[in-house]
Amino acid sequence: MRLSTLARHLFDAGSTPAEVYAALARRTRDPLRAARAVCGALGVPSADTRLRLDDCFDALLADPRPNSEADTGELLEALGVFDIPKEHDARELAIIDLFVTAIDALGGIRAGHRHGLARWFTTGNLTAAYLSLAATNPRPGTGDPTHYWTTLVTAGELLTTTPTPDPRLKPALTHCRTQAATHRKSPPPTSCAAARPPLRDGHVLRP
Repeated sequence: MRLSTLARHLFDAGSTPAEVYAALARRTRDPLRAARAVCGALGVPSADTRLRLDDCFDALLADPRPNSEADTGELLEALGVFDIPKEHDARELAIIDLFVTAIDALGGIRAGHRHGLARWFTTGNLTAAYLSLAATNPRPGTGDPTHYWTTLVTAGELLTTTPTPDPRLKPALTHCRTQAATHRKSPPPTSCAAARPPLRDGHVLRP
């Protein structure tokens, strides 16, 4: 039986991607092949699969410890290696562009937060991304609060144009509007954010 077929059978039986990886890695003793099979069974495009596995190969797959298959599977899943990319429509792409603009206006972002946003952008969980950004404040001195909050207002208005928007969006959007109004009345920051590398590859942020 081909590994990808076995992976699909395991998914049909209710296994998680981490569990499927562990089962295949134990069977083949080939971590890279097992991870590729999981991505293939999930429908992750081959180009994305290569990129993701190249990024983590040296750390997780090149020289695995004995009996580490379960731990490695959980790490791969947590890193987003098995995330299924969503095909974004024009509205969603516009929202992601606004999020990227807002992130730049933060004046700095923690690596873990950046990674979480990258996964939400990939999988299309834009509501989670918005709620996370709405709960984050720009850094004093390096961030641009006015630009940050006004950008999130625009993104929130786009998010709520669906027939049944998530009820959590309304209070988050109200908060962003309040912050935008407050900072429009405040003096501008004394320094601008330093130039940073691009946060995304195409329309998807990469950790």
